[in-house]
Amino acid sequence: MADQNTIAAIKTLRDRTGAGMMDCKKALEATGYDIEKSIDYLREKGIAKQAKRAGRTAAEGLALVKAEGNKAALIEVNCETDFVSASDKFQEYAQFVLNYVLENEPASIEAAREGTLTMHDTVALATGEKTEFRRMALLHKEDGQGFGTYIHQKGRIAVCVLLAKEDEEFAHHLAMHIADSGAIYVNLEDVPASERERELGIAKAEVAADEKLQNKPQQVKDQIAEKKVDKALSQYCLLKQKFLLDPSKSVEQVLAEKGNKVISFVRYQVGEGLTA
Repeated sequence: MADQNTIAAIKTLRDRTGAGMMDCKKALEATGYDIEKSIDYLREKGIAKQAKRAGRTAAEGLALVKAEGNKAALIEVNCETDFVSASDKFQEYAQFVLNYVLENEPASIEAAREGTLTMHDTVALATGEKTEFRRMALLHKEDGQGFGTYIHQKGRIAVCVLLAKEDEEFAHHLAMHIADSGAIYVNLEDVPASERERELGIAKAEVAADEKLQNKPQQVKDQIAEKKVDKALSQYCLLKQKFLLDPSKSVEQVLAEKGNKVISFVRYQVGEGLTA
């Protein structure tokens, strides 16, 4: 690997783990310069705690949400520069796409792209930039249930949360919380088995390397590892997070006090998961 690429990989790994430069270099060499495997390597060695998630990229665009009646739509459209994303033409395109999805309820992203293709081509030609209708989501509610929506930083993040009981103010506040917290799952039970297994493997390696636990029964070690996994994953689980407007309580506690439940939510952040 070229020196410039090596330096870039070390910087990325340091940014995501907080580990020292030499530790990062050693981890990269041990894993064939695979960032995700290097993170696991550092965590297994007890050098780094849970890493920051990848996702923030230079991708520009808008994430929007709109609820109307018993349905809500979220969309993300991308362009190359923030100058274009702030332009009237691109803003109009994003609103057009959002309204199309909400009104027509296309069965797939492919169908949605086809239905908005003329507008897409017009904007791409006018701006001179690569423009993409990246993703969409549709949520439906029953009578008595409630939507909460929130758009952060004029379209950097869009959130829609569906509650079992209608509560307009609280639903809006909860959508704000989700935008701020980066929640991915409602609760621990929603975490994919593959992700939990990955965390469990790391936790077991940490426990095995802890000299203070060497004489503990295996059953106790396994319990400690499970608790480590729950703690690591809880930061991404909405119900386990401290509520933005009252950090003395978890979201789960606030919901219980209000006699309400979260059925589902969708959070879009512009450029999330894209590579430069």
